[in-house]
Amino acid sequence: MAFDFNLIVNRRNTNSLKYDFAVERGKTADVLPLWVADMDFPTVPEITQALVKASRHGIFGYTEVKEEYFNVLRNWFFVHYHWNIQRKWLVKTPGVVFAIAMAIRALTDKGDAVLIQRPVYYPFSETIISNERLLVNNPLVYKDGKYQIDFEDFEDKIIKHRVKLFLLCNPHNPVGRVWAKEELTRLGDICVKHDVIIVSDEIHADFIYPGHEHLVFANLKSEYLERTITCTAPSKSFNLAGLQVSNVFIGNPGLKSAFKAEIIKAGYSQLNTMGLIACQAAYEFGDEWLKELKEYLFQNLNYVKDYLEKHIPSVKLTEPEGTYLVWIDFRGLGLSEKELEDLIVNKAKLWLDAGTIFGPEGLGFQRINIACPRDTLALALKQLEKAISTLP
Repeated sequence: MAFDFNLIVNRRNTNSLKYDFAVERGKTADVLPLWVADMDFPTVPEITQALVKASRHGIFGYTEVKEEYFNVLRNWFFVHYHWNIQRKWLVKTPGVVFAIAMAIRALTDKGDAVLIQRPVYYPFSETIISNERLLVNNPLVYKDGKYQIDFEDFEDKIIKHRVKLFLLCNPHNPVGRVWAKEELTRLGDICVKHDVIIVSDEIHADFIYPGHEHLVFANLKSEYLERTITCTAPSKSFNLAGLQVSNVFIGNPGLKSAFKAEIIKAGYSQLNTMGLIACQAAYEFGDEWLKELKEYLFQNLNYVKDYLEKHIPSVKLTEPEGTYLVWIDFRGLGLSEKELEDLIVNKAKLWLDAGTIFGPEGLGFQRINIACPRDTLALALKQLEKAISTLP
């Protein structure tokens, strides 16, 4: 490999949310963090070079982008996803969660129903509830170690609650599903039938494991493009979350106008200067780095799978099809939620994401971030094994 993903970089004392805020988040100071979705790898060298060049200029005024920025985006999405985006669709936002909140505010009224599929990325629920919309859940079905969609319940809930907006997570965080074309079109056709708008969170699209393919939902049918807000960002793919930049594509002019109007109401205009620079450099120069990273992550995934099977067989891995977030089933230990948290935090000295933050359907599960050097991952698993060995 040209890039050294085994290199351990000390992130402590850098104001890292992942490493430096354990005590403030109710954990002990000595926990090993594998929770929040950022990576322990330095980013693409060309991104760093572009940021250094900009910093040497010394002026950080309001910044916009020229045609080159969009051309880089267009090439990326065409080459990787066969999606021919148009510049008039693009709206830049400081993050996908912000975009989801703006869509909820722009396209629904207080009391309107917004549908999600739990267990799912917890800001989905937070943005719905905090904006005084009705949260409607179409829970995913866990069967034979894999999550599936209950399509009958999906449509029934839409009809019963007059759902206005559906938050689609693809690839799905935290369960790791990469929805197949048949699943996406079935969801999409139901939404078209009942006039439901879709916000498609595709932030993890670049992390797909062998044997699977990410399909841009809005690219499947023209009817979907007309009712979909597609949320993308370089933040997960290139470890740029702190630079706050995302690219949202809206093919329907009416939806785009309403979405932009809500952003104006929020008082937001130009994005972070460094975020824009990093985004353009990422999509222009980051392809080879990302290819090697994905191979490394696939090896990490196999390492976790093999370790659990050999050393902790009572703990089961839910085989992910995408993302670097792995959904682990601890229910075989027979522990209560409080006992499991004590095991993970106080005995194993790990900071993971408890399954219940993704909804009550996550009870007995934990989410682990495998985007770290192999030695870090090995240490975490050894600590977990040792802690479980002390159970009666």
